[in-house]
Amino acid sequence: MDAGKNSAMERSLPSGYYRSEEIFALEKERIFCREWFCAAREEQISAPGDVLVLNVLGESVIVARTKEGKIAAYYNVCRHRGSRLLPEPGEVIPSDIKLNGGVLGSNGIRCPYHMWTYGLDGKLLNAPYTKEAEGFCKADFSLYPVGVEVWGGFIFLNLTPETTAREGRTLRAGFGDAMERVKRYPLGELRTTKRIVYEVAANWKIILENYNECYHCGGVHPELCDVVPAFKQEGGGALEWERGIPHKEGAVTFTWTGKTNRAAFSGLDEDEKVRHKGELIYPNLMLSLACEHVAAFTLWPKAPDRTAVICDFLFHPEEMKKGDFAPGDAIGFWDLVNRQDWEICKRVQQGVQSRVHEFGHYAPMEDMSLDIRRYVLERLK
Repeated sequence: MDAGKNSAMERSLPSGYYRSEEIFALEKERIFCREWFCAAREEQISAPGDVLVLNVLGESVIVARTKEGKIAAYYNVCRHRGSRLLPEPGEVIPSDIKLNGGVLGSNGIRCPYHMWTYGLDGKLLNAPYTKEAEGFCKADFSLYPVGVEVWGGFIFLNLTPETTAREGRTLRAGFGDAMERVKRYPLGELRTTKRIVYEVAANWKIILENYNECYHCGGVHPELCDVVPAFKQEGGGALEWERGIPHKEGAVTFTWTGKTNRAAFSGLDEDEKVRHKGELIYPNLMLSLACEHVAAFTLWPKAPDRTAVICDFLFHPEEMKKGDFAPGDAIGFWDLVNRQDWEICKRVQQGVQSRVHEFGHYAPMEDMSLDIRRYVLERLK
């Protein structure tokens, strides 16, 4: 029997969606250049003059804290001749070449080509040897804007802000009910204790699909299922994600033992003090919330078969001040679980590269994974 033609199970996206350069290019234009996506933590640019340079599927973006303390973002492109204003992290400039541009503290950014200078809000401040009287108006040459919103200490960007505003596609609308479900967690107060960057040899959608189901947990995550036995019961098909997932008796969090000496966040309800919650915020933020820490995963697609995953481990500053603060019990546990996931995602990517693989199937307990299919197809048409 040909399961592809006769199975009652729902089909996944066609295999080409996980390996095609053409599909990857469409996803850039119709998802990452149109939708709100998570870009950073607000604490990364905490002081006026702080600047981040990000690469978003080939588009270079500057995110800055202005003199007034606001966050602004714009394309890393000079309005004069198109020079890149600031180098990206890891970009190597020959040691014998000096570029006379860059960040001027909280006073702005100077282009290294012709010394045009912009404020951190993106407005043109100075263009050497030009005069307003000659018909040149500085107000017409602000940097190309990028939309910015902040929620829960996370910075979200939108690369087509005018179109997005015109169509009414707000950040809140993109979240659905997620903001309400996590409203008692003090996400904006938390701080990053450690960041781990993983290079995953898999398409970004495979990682989201994996996060969105626990059918795999019993076989892939024995240590996790020891702490959270519900993950392996009925193939993860009876989990109450909105209420949260219960730990084993006596356990309250994701550590090797399921226990911790850290205080639970104030304001949580009784379920949230002992259960684990997970949220997938399309297109690239995964939140795993325990009673006293949060693991936040930001996905950065690099190629059809390669994704960088940034994992920030967030704790409350009051706990971080304590002399016995030792977050390694949670971080070490998460690192193992993460690497187990990345390895199995790699193997899925290897499989969908095969000439015989046309599409996969979703088992009944994987219904949530269908959301990725709907989300992508609605936008790629």
